[in-house]
Formats: sequence, structure tokens, C-alpha cells
Amino acid sequence: MVSAAILVPAATLPLVVELATRKPTRQQGAPFLPPWPRGAKPKRRTELGLLVFAALITVALYVIAEVGTKGKIPPHIGPILGVVLVIVLAAHLANRWLAPNANAVVLPLAALLNGIGYVEIVRWNPADAKLQATWAALGVALYVLTLLVIRRSRDLDRYRYLLLLFAVLLLVAPLVPGIGKDVYGARLFVGIGNTFEFQPVELAKIVLCIFFASYFAEKKELLSIPTARMGNRLFVDPRPMLPIGIAWLFAMGVIGLENDIGFAMLIFTMFIALLWVTTGRAAYLVLAVALFIGGAVVASHLFSQVHERVSIWLDPWATQSGSGYQLANGWYSMGTGGVGGAGLGLDHFASVIPDLTSDMIFTAIGTDMGLLGTSAVVIAFTLLVGAGLRIAQTARSDFSKLTATGLTAILGFQAFFIMAGVVRLLPFTGITLPFVAYGGSSLLANYILIALLMRVSEEGASTVAERASGVIQPGETAFVVTN
Repeated sequence: MVSAAILVPAATLPLVVELATRKPTRQQGAPFLPPWPRGAKPKRRTELGLLVFAALITVALYVIAEVGTKGKIPPHIGPILGVVLVIVLAAHLANRWLAPNANAVVLPLAALLNGIGYVEIVRWNPADAKLQATWAALGVALYVLTLLVIRRSRDLDRYRYLLLLFAVLLLVAPLVPGIGKDVYGARLFVGIGNTFEFQPVELAKIVLCIFFASYFAEKKELLSIPTARMGNRLFVDPRPMLPIGIAWLFAMGVIGLENDIGFAMLIFTMFIALLWVTTGRAAYLVLAVALFIGGAVVASHLFSQVHERVSIWLDPWATQSGSGYQLANGWYSMGTGGVGGAGLGLDHFASVIPDLTSDMIFTAIGTDMGLLGTSAVVIAFTLLVGAGLRIAQTARSDFSKLTATGLTAILGFQAFFIMAGVVRLLPFTGITLPFVAYGGSSLLANYILIALLMRVSEEGASTVAERASGVIQPGETAFVVTN
């Protein structure tokens, strides 16, 4: 009898030892709360420095705004700095505990954007600033809770159709009589009286992203490899696209009934981005452009809000004193900001712009901080998208890669759509600028979004044993087992 031999290079012994001595997982009886990880955490040190820097920028902008408005340094600058540091340090400690090897720049960039938005809200609408601070604290709490509950991204993959059902319930909730609310012609909010309002589509976009990523990861080969024969040619079998297509059409139909162009564009773009990343086939992009153009033409005739937004985009000056008042005055206000801005607390023209701290907060930044301020925001979002794509690139499974890609697409395209709408590159959508604009639903959802990105990033980080065996990126082979 000949026994099989396993040949393992000596350099890979640390990895073998680590796998053999790995502690039992929670499913095997370990406590729910994970232990505090020991050892050096260079990424967390980098993150801490960036968070402190973001907090100092936020407080400095707040002081400048108060001096510009009231002519004196605010007496409560100490408590303000303390509160900001407590919030960001809570998220940082959660990362040290639950995601010690995750990306080091995602949280600081989100904190910086959140801080800039808060300063603008304090400056233009102090009453809403207190609520925004509360939402930010709750957002960080949800960030920690998400990291604590979702310990492995593959756990989300197991509940694909339950998540789809949850997304459907979130999407149709605003259409239910009695709880759905109509705001500026769009029925996107649910509420109980006037004390509580929530925008469920903000959470639905994340849940739909997870469902699409799960389905595409399972059907990757069927969607990308030609298997159906027609004559002498092979084509991609369209049948695997039917379930996902029905789910997408349903989401688009519901959002259409809610009369909202912004989230319809966002869900469509996220869907096509995931499909293209999954398959790598340019034909899907061509089909997407054709569908987008056709859908835009049809929507401009069927939905009054879409028709009005397109008309304002094509000729804003014809309705400058009517429906185009918000955008026209926003451009005038940004013009007064110039390159360096009119100064925080010094300009008052922008106060006439409706929804300045929500839909039009990019205008407020351009007015107060000029081209430099708006460029800083654009660069921050660019870096955030780059970090998200980097996380997707180093993910260890197709599902994780697609989830990170979809979440990054949501964040990037949502920011692009609203900023492009403000400066008239695209029709104005009215969706919120992530982390910056006033709004509890958006802020809470976006903190959950980056928590999921951090979970994928943590899983994609190479371990000490892998680096010792020569593995630099996930997906590389550390050793070969032969018989």
C-alpha cells in the first residue's frame, strides 16, 4: 500500500501552522463578541491620524463660519471639538476591534465630507444642524452595529431572496396609503404623522445591490460565455437574465410610480455597472445606452417631473422666475464664490435658494468656499471611489468583489448625478450628496454602506502568514499540494 505524500514548500509553513491552529469560529461555540485583536495595526494608525486631521478641519471651518457670522470666536469650541473627536474615535475603535486590517482612508474621507456638510448646515440652517449631528451619531452607531453583526460578507449571500423581498417592501412602502408622503411631486417618504419621516429607497438601493451581486456571482459563466446556438454562431443564453431582469424592471417601475428620476437613474446605473463588471461584454453597455435613451424619451412624456427637469436643463432661463428659480439662483450664488469663495458666514445671497442645505448644498459650498471648496469635495469623492474599487479588486470571492463594486458605484454615481445636476451637466435629480447634504435617511444608509465596504476590505487583507509565504494579493497561490 502506497500512501499519498504532501509536498509543502518550507516558506509556506507559517500559513499551514496558522490554518491548523486557527481558533474555532462563532458557529463552533465561540462567544458572539470577538476578542480585541493584538499586535501592530499600521492601517489603523494611519486612519487615526487622518481622522484627527479631518476633525481639525471640521472644527476650523466651524470657527471661521462663526467668526464670519457673529464676529467672534464661539465660546463652546472645546465641547464642539470634543463631540467631533468622540464620534470619529468611536468609529475608529470599532475598526480596531472588528476590522483591524481594513482600508485606512474610507472612514476619514467620509468623516471629512460629513464635517464639511455639517458646517454648511450650521451656517445656513442652524435648526437643522442639531438634527444632522444626531443623525451623524446614529450613523456611526449603525456603522459599528453593521460591522458587529455582519462578520462575513458571505452571510449576506445566503439570504439573497429574503433580501430581495425586503427591498421590494422598502420600495413599495411609500405607495401605501396612509404612510406614504408626497414631497415636491415625488412619493419617496414614509412617515407617522409629522414626527417621523424616512426615505426607504436609501436603504433599498443597498439591499438591491447585494441581491444583484449575489445573483450575478452565481450566474457569471452563463451570463458571459456564449452557449446558445443560432445557426452557425453562438450567443449568450438570455434565460439567466430573466429573473434579474424582472427584479430590475419591477424596481424601475415602482420608482417610476413614485415619480423620482434620481433614484431610477442610480439603480439603473448600478445594475448596468454590475452586469458589465461580471461579464466584461461591451454589448451590455451598448444595450444599456440604448435602453437609457429610450427610457429617458418615454419618461419625459409620461412623467411631469421628468419633463419639467429636462425642460429646465435645456433652457433654464425661460423659467427663471418659476420652476427654474432654484437652479438659476444657485448658479448666480456660485458665481459670487469665484475661486476662493465669498467666505464662510460673509455671503447672504444664497439664503434665497430653496432647499439649500439638502438638494443644493453643493451650491452652498461653492458660494462659501469657491472653486477650491467644490474641488476639494470632488477630490474627496474621487478618492473614496478609488478606495472602494481597490477594495473590490482585493476581495476574495466573486460575490464580495461585485458587492464592493456595486456599493462603490452607488456612492460615486449618486455624488456625480447631484453635482452634475447643480452645474447643469445633467438634468437636476434632487438626490442627496452622500455624507454632505442634510437628511437622516441618506446619512444612516451611507454609513451602513461604508461599513459593508470595510467588511469586504477586512476579508481581502492578506494575513501575516500569507505575506510570509509570498502572497501579496488575495487570489494568489501560496503553496501547491501534490500526491
